[in-house]
Order: sequence, then structure tokens, then C-alpha cells
Amino acid sequence: MHVAHLSLTDFRSYPGVELALDPGVTAFVGPNGQGKTNLVEALGYVASHASHRVATDAPLVRHGAARAVIRSMIVKDDRRALIELELNPGRANRARINRSPVSRARDALGLLRTVLFAPEDLALVKGDPAERRRFMDDLLVARHPRFAGVRADYDRVLKQRNALLRTGVLARPGRRRSARRQDEESGFAEAGAGDVQSTLEVWDSHLVRHGAELLAARLDLVDELRPLAAKAYATLAPASDAAQLEYSSTALGTTRDDLAAQLLAALAEARKSELERGITLVGPHRDDLQLRLGELPARGYASHGESWSFALALRLAAYDLLRADGGDPVLILDDVFAELDTQRRRRLAEMVAPAEQVLITAAVPDDVPGELIGARFDVTEGSVTRV
Repeated sequence: MHVAHLSLTDFRSYPGVELALDPGVTAFVGPNGQGKTNLVEALGYVASHASHRVATDAPLVRHGAARAVIRSMIVKDDRRALIELELNPGRANRARINRSPVSRARDALGLLRTVLFAPEDLALVKGDPAERRRFMDDLLVARHPRFAGVRADYDRVLKQRNALLRTGVLARPGRRRSARRQDEESGFAEAGAGDVQSTLEVWDSHLVRHGAELLAARLDLVDELRPLAAKAYATLAPASDAAQLEYSSTALGTTRDDLAAQLLAALAEARKSELERGITLVGPHRDDLQLRLGELPARGYASHGESWSFALALRLAAYDLLRADGGDPVLILDDVFAELDTQRRRRLAEMVAPAEQVLITAAVPDDVPGELIGARFDVTEGSVTRV
């Protein structure tokens, strides 16, 4: 798989840009702040419908424009597919495949698969559990796009359940007006204590159903990632302790039914605390992917170099999984090599060089390892020129 053409309209800093791309290595080189990352961010968005830099779509639309459009021509096994995404902040995004509209933008997921390395990946090791949950769920969607729906259903149920739980503390003295207003808008504000309890049981069943499906998929994913991440880390940092992955959850059954039963029991046990705090305390949204080096947690104990190597190992493991599913994903390395010492830089370059397509951003040409020399575009003041 590779991207043959990228077209941007009002995306980030670009009023418009057209790029023809080839298989192999392509480097976008230029000083910081000139728009290099914007180019690869757009391709990452096509693959995942999310940015690796911001949480919402609004910053992706050029200032003063109402919308942004990303068009990418994908080639896989000599077959071409044109994906067009229209970003409409505050409204539903729209998508077309080969000029034909699809009913939902997420129906375009899975046509392009990417693995993106970026400085933000350090948060996979040093950041909060939410970063690692997002890593797992994004990879699930990349491998099996239907999990975008599972993820959305779980998030919807969680939001509704939290709104209901807040009614249990709505009348508490000192309750903020803004919180009271949110609960009134949710439609639960007039519910009595008995209504809350009975309605919670309904939402419990929904949360358990979607949560068990998401949790089962995460557990299987971690089992597949574990040996691949350990191998990649050992290659990048051979002198370090072994990298280990463990999934942390209130439910760790062997089947989906086991997980559902454990989640339901955990919800019942947490009921009093949830009603006191007004928030759901049990479910996949509270879980974590624990990263260890030897016997110690990587977070707080790993050096900067070890943390970088662990983050890269997770991305390389994701790449290996996607490749095993069929077809090389597009590899994107966004300003990564400047963060690595000489040995790690060389090892990473050797590991990714065989990929079908590698896209690199770098501030200066010397940041691109010799093993990854290929096509080059200079990016300066919003102008992208092939050298």
C-alpha cells in the first residue's frame, strides 16, 4: 500500500497544495513551523479520522475558512481508491470514496492504514493512561474498522450513564450551577432516587455489553503486541532491561461472557461510590496498559532514551501487526530522528527501510539517516517543492 497523491484545501496552513508521491522513502525537509508536519498529519487523519496533535477538528481548518478538504489517492495491489474527507468543525464531517458519498465518514476507515511516529509518542510511556488506551483503540480500529462503532457506542453509553449518576448528587449543597444546568439538559434532572436506581440497571446492561466487547478485543490485542514490542525494544535498546506489557483492569476473564459478568459485578460493588461521586468508576475507560522495563514501571523510572525506545517499540509492534494482516501500512516518521542518539537512529532506520512507503519530516537533510535516502521535498513558508 502507498499514497500516490495528496491534495489539501484549507487544511492547517495550506490554502491549497498538490503532491505526487512515490513508493519508497520521501522526506519533507525544512525549518520548524513551515508546514511539514501538516502534510503527514493530513494522511494520519485519513487513516484514523483523528489528529496526533490536537483533540478536535477546529485547529485543522485554516483560519478564516469554513471547512477543510483532504483528498488522497491510495494504491493497493494495483487498485486505486480516492478518499475525500471534508472537515466541518461543529458539524458532521463528510466523506466520499471514488467520488461517491458514503453515509458516514467512518465508512472510509480502513482504506488507508498508517503507523505514525511523532514526538507526541513520548506520552505513551510518560503520559496518563488515556494515551495508552487511545493507542490500543486506534490500533483496533485500524485493523478492524467496525471497532469505530463499538468505541462510539461505548462512549455514548458512558456519557449517558454519567449524566444519570450526576442526578444522584444534583441537590447536594454547594452544587455548581453549571453542573446543575448540564444535568437538567440531559433530561435526568427530575428523576427520583428510585428512578435513578432502576434506570441505572438499564444503562449497566448497555455498558457491560459494549464494554465487554471492547475489553475482550484489547486483551487479545495486548497478547499479540507483547512479543512484538519486546523484540522491537530489544533491537532498539539491546543493553536495557526487557520490555513488558500488561493490561490492567477490574475484569480479566477469558471469554466475553466472563468479562461481562465481572464488569456487572464490579458495577454493583461500586454503586454507592458512583452515586456519591456522580461518575462511572468501572469499565474499559478506567483501564491501563502497564509498561515495564524488567521489574520496574517504565513511567517514572525509564530514562529519556529508554522511554523513546519503548514508545517506538509500541509503534513498530503495531506496524508488524498491520503488516501481518495483509499489506504494508504507510510509515510516517514525524521529526523523530532528531530525538534519537546515533545508535538508535541507525537501528530504527534499518528496521523501517524495507517498508513499502516511508514518509519523513526533518528540519535539516542531515537528520535523515543514510539508510533512508530517497525523494525529497523542501518545505518553506507554505511552499512544497520537489528537489
